[in-house]
Amino acid sequence: MTLTLTVADEVRALVPGFTPLAVEARGLVNGPSDATSSALLDDAARRLAARLDGRAPHEDQHVAAWREAYSAFGAKPSRTRNSAEALARRALADGGLPRINLLVDAYNAVSVAHLVPVGGEDTDRIRGGMRLLRATGTEPFVTAAGGREVVEHPEAGEVVWCDDEGVTCRRWNWRQGVRTRLTERSVNALFLLEGLAPMPLTALEAAGAELAETLEKLSPGARITVHGPA
Repeated sequence: MTLTLTVADEVRALVPGFTPLAVEARGLVNGPSDATSSALLDDAARRLAARLDGRAPHEDQHVAAWREAYSAFGAKPSRTRNSAEALARRALADGGLPRINLLVDAYNAVSVAHLVPVGGEDTDRIRGGMRLLRATGTEPFVTAAGGREVVEHPEAGEVVWCDDEGVTCRRWNWRQGVRTRLTERSVNALFLLEGLAPMPLTALEAAGAELAETLEKLSPGARITVHGPA
């Protein structure tokens, strides 16, 4: 992997059984959402509905495990939901899933279909390696509010993804920062799929394989590599 990806011991001790899987992609072609990416999202919503069979997303064992993980570092999971649960709720609602751009639509579809948190980062905007750790509370987090960029800080002890410049995603996988997010100009990306027990490793690997296949279809000629669990 071009970028280093590390998980702090303090996070592994807090939530045993955490398994990240990375999909590295270079030479991607991004652009506005289109009929193809919209179809991916619609299909994911149908697969989710069949999987849940009338249950709420938080009743799924994997989503329930993420709620417990959020509680472990002090977050309120019913108010700040992990990304998989938040997307699943939108997929089942009348408005459906948002259309962002080709690459974001692709990883959101995998997240919804497999009920696994998935994030995408523009590797050309990442500084140094990616680290999952418990914040001191002083790290900068660039987000958007009122149509402009603002700098916030995580709470002390909060689990965050960060690089050398600051936080890239708050509360594990709750809110991504604007600095490293995938835009229509992104050509190189790192996608992180995050599993917790009781999600089997084979299920996490299947989600990663599906994302890799989708990226290859959206960007023929792109170099896609799936890196096993870290």
